[in-house]
Amino acid sequence: MFEGEMASLEAIQKTNIVRVPQPIKVIDLPGGGAMFVMEYLKMKHLNKYSSKLGEQIADLHLYNQKLGEKLRKEGNTIGKGASYSEFQYVDKFGFHKATCCGYIPQVNEWQSDWPSFFIRHRLQAQLDLIEKDYGDREARELWSQLKVKIPEMFSGVEIVPALLHGDLWAGNVAEDDSGPIIFDPASFYGHSEFELAIAGMFGGFSSSFFSAYHSKIPKAPGFEKRNKLYQLFNYINHWNHFGTGYRGPTINIMRKLLK
Repeated sequence: MFEGEMASLEAIQKTNIVRVPQPIKVIDLPGGGAMFVMEYLKMKHLNKYSSKLGEQIADLHLYNQKLGEKLRKEGNTIGKGASYSEFQYVDKFGFHKATCCGYIPQVNEWQSDWPSFFIRHRLQAQLDLIEKDYGDREARELWSQLKVKIPEMFSGVEIVPALLHGDLWAGNVAEDDSGPIIFDPASFYGHSEFELAIAGMFGGFSSSFFSAYHSKIPKAPGFEKRNKLYQLFNYINHWNHFGTGYRGPTINIMRKLLK
């Protein structure tokens, strides 16, 4: 569980864009379980630096794209596995470690196609758990209809793999006197829009955060519908974590996406 979080913090930290606690070590405990040692930061609720964080998250999402552009200008062709300084340009979707969103493990096997990655390793993986625990017929039937429609939501949209925090809700962001801080990531290379769904679902982010973000990464055509699709992942994940209180929102958003 903690290995994925440590790798996520290390990946974000190496960009030198947004501050995270310095990860130190994962320690296996003799009686089972583990603990994760990291830097202590005296944090407070995000307030003064909300706009700054919006800019930094956009820059984080653009980092891999800009690295690729720089390499192309220099006449280099490089794929996953070649190194450039401390970072390599990543041309696929996934991550080199499994991560956890909450306590649910996430497979991050590399895929060249974003809709395939998102369907298989995010939505299908979560819905398999719903089927196992609840056998919900309506969810199963709606998913069978929705699954085949998802690729068309990305028609004409260029998606460059972006390094994501992966669980950017208000409880995982903060600030101190020097600026914004993000923590508790479940990182992977994915579609930048994925990050904004949970950020907008449960409050805690001011409009200045989103304005600053979109000043650097404007909304692409079809953004609002894809935002609902990414919200769907988070509602199913919450259903799996917290029970049937999240069934209604899950079913409702699936119906909306099918209209």
